[in-house]
Amino acid sequence: MSRYPRNTQGYGGEPPAADWPGGANIAVQFVLNYEEGGENCLLHGDAGSEAFLSEIPGAQPWPGKRHWNMESVYEYGARAGFWRLRDLFVGRGVPLTVYGVASALARSPVQLAAMKDAGWEIASHGLKWIDYRDYDRAAEAADMAEAIRLHTEVVGEAPRGWYTGRTSINTVDLASEAGIFDYISDTYDDDLPYWREHDGRQQLIVPYSLETNDMRFSAGTFSTGEDFYLYLKDSFDMLLAEGAAGRPKMFSVGLHCRLVGRPGRAAGLARFIDYVLGHDKVWIAKRIDIARHWRARHPAPAQAPRPTTLPRDAFVARYGGVFEHSPWIAERAWELELGPAHDTAVGLHNALARMFRSASEAERLGVLTAHPDLAGKLAAANRLTPESTAEQAGAGLDSLTDAERATFTELNDAYVARFGFPFIIAVRGLGKSDILAAFRHRIRNDRATEFATACAQVERIALLRLKEMLP
Repeated sequence: MSRYPRNTQGYGGEPPAADWPGGANIAVQFVLNYEEGGENCLLHGDAGSEAFLSEIPGAQPWPGKRHWNMESVYEYGARAGFWRLRDLFVGRGVPLTVYGVASALARSPVQLAAMKDAGWEIASHGLKWIDYRDYDRAAEAADMAEAIRLHTEVVGEAPRGWYTGRTSINTVDLASEAGIFDYISDTYDDDLPYWREHDGRQQLIVPYSLETNDMRFSAGTFSTGEDFYLYLKDSFDMLLAEGAAGRPKMFSVGLHCRLVGRPGRAAGLARFIDYVLGHDKVWIAKRIDIARHWRARHPAPAQAPRPTTLPRDAFVARYGGVFEHSPWIAERAWELELGPAHDTAVGLHNALARMFRSASEAERLGVLTAHPDLAGKLAAANRLTPESTAEQAGAGLDSLTDAERATFTELNDAYVARFGFPFIIAVRGLGKSDILAAFRHRIRNDRATEFATACAQVERIALLRLKEMLP
């Protein structure tokens, strides 16, 4: 058995109704990352200087040394960039979420007071603006606990949201285990919030974005404020159109004081904010507002074992009859590399169907012969499986006239004599006349064609059964 932890299924092309306040077609959310004073620096007890998200091309850490230019670039964000962005957002009455590095907030009491005066949400951006990829789990958990403690001490209240940014593979699990966050944002995998299960607990995820983000200035992707404006505008227009068509989404814009806080870049941001403000049916919100709305509109799902988390015997007991009287298919499927994408009807069907398709012809013939004749002797004797009984009754095959029964008996006998297995068809949505027409058409097939057709019908029956069992 192997289980694949990544969830590539998501909402499967059928996102839930966001129902944003006021019937908005899009929820726009601005994040200001406040990291200045929390970056790698000898003064902060680190082994070297910072090298990430700055104006210095190709910057590298200076082990054991202070990097005056790098420190100065970061200081611009706190000394000048922050205030330019504060005036831009406050002047337009636009709400904002701050991802605040706890140690940076502790070193910036005046900026922190301005954030609070503006009514901005202050979420946690970790203890320090450093890379956690090589931290062991215990050390990262200790830093997270200290970040929460220091944030609460400095800000005056505990953070309700969490975003590390430079994560390890353990970050999201650790934040979930903390048990205090209304949302976590260390993912970039959707345009809507969603619930993530970890260790028996459902955690709300409000995804973030690295592409509608001013960090691309430091990467050289954006050169001018106009580049930033046009990319944000195109993204906004696309999402707004999707919302108008009935599928509203969320749009996150990531900002940094030392990057977009520069005058030429801030001008592009200002144009974008004014562009957004010029549209109706737009909800500009803090991330905590989005989280609270989602919790109210789409509360955490009830805890229930997912198919791929079931022990082998329980898995086979529940899904062993999906392919008629053929539990071996479920037994083999359980051994596959399964994951969250297989916890839906379509996903689990794919795993089961793979085992059916890869089986020998004799094994597949055994599955075909396990199916009962339509309106045959087993049905008359009430010896069908509950699934087959319901399916045949749904097509009216439990209430045949004597003439109809004679017709089915004649066709059944001729079909089995010709092919060596019973006529199989997914009867959902079909009437007696539809079934008889298919019967008369398919009995003229050659055996290879009909074997393949019958196998395809077996797979369709299995899918329909799974859709009754799973979302």
